[in-house]
Amino acid sequence: MKSISVLVTAFAANCAIATAHQPLGSLFVRDDPPWPTIEKAAFNQNTYHGCFNDSGTLKLNTTRMNTQQMMNFGNGLEKDLGVSSGLCFQWCKGNQTTVAAMSQGDQCWCGTEYPPVSAQTDIENCDITCSGYNLEYCGGADTWSVYNLGAPTVVNSKPKTSSTSAAPSSTTSAAKTSSISSAVSASTVTTTESVSSDDSKKGKSNTAGIVAGTVVAVVVVLSAVGGVFLFMRRKRNKEIEDEHRRNAAVNAFVGKPPSTSDGMSMADARLDPVLVQRRLSDGSIADNQDYSRRILRVTNA
Repeated sequence: MKSISVLVTAFAANCAIATAHQPLGSLFVRDDPPWPTIEKAAFNQNTYHGCFNDSGTLKLNTTRMNTQQMMNFGNGLEKDLGVSSGLCFQWCKGNQTTVAAMSQGDQCWCGTEYPPVSAQTDIENCDITCSGYNLEYCGGADTWSVYNLGAPTVVNSKPKTSSTSAAPSSTTSAAKTSSISSAVSASTVTTTESVSSDDSKKGKSNTAGIVAGTVVAVVVVLSAVGGVFLFMRRKRNKEIEDEHRRNAAVNAFVGKPPSTSDGMSMADARLDPVLVQRRLSDGSIADNQDYSRRILRVTNA
């Protein structure tokens, strides 16, 4: 009777845990949980969309390990009860998103688009049970269990790397190849022309700058030479004028020399002691004859 009561108590505890998505007690004994079934999204109904090996545009919302400790996950202190589908749905709906996903058993992801269609894989690849409720799977090591939160229409995100499609026909392939080659060549020609035009403009501007600099340098040099020449000429003229002024001052101090009857100036005899002792007529016409009277002389006897 006592064993029956213990079994009933354990069963009731397991039912309560399953209903509230709480961690299982030590008395719970189970097999592996069943694999979920992929369902079409219905309005206001949470449905399983499949297992994917790519997260697409989904963003990590939280990571919880079910430590039963009070922790701060961004909204204040709360008890770490792990991750389950029901808890992940609540967190994602609180962020106004339409898609929820679980990964690695303890991560909750949210978004507005499914992962890419090409990333969908077998549901058995999502084989890690949820940290907060081990009767369901919460993705795998590199896979995501994706759910719809009741949105009527949700699109798939584009793949991160484009997948290789089937090989097209030879005609289509040749046409695409020729169009791509022409486009690449056209872009190459355009780029080359633009670079050449830029180089020519730069060359012209550099040449013009060199010519302008040379002209300015020549003008500066000629101006300097002209300034030096004018300065020297003015200095020479000033020296000549000063010399003339000094000579004029000396002449004014000595006095003006006497002038002869024919207008030619002569040196003052008083300055030469030798000339003072000599007569000015010495060596010229004799003074012992009277030239005031006319005398008839016969030149041809």
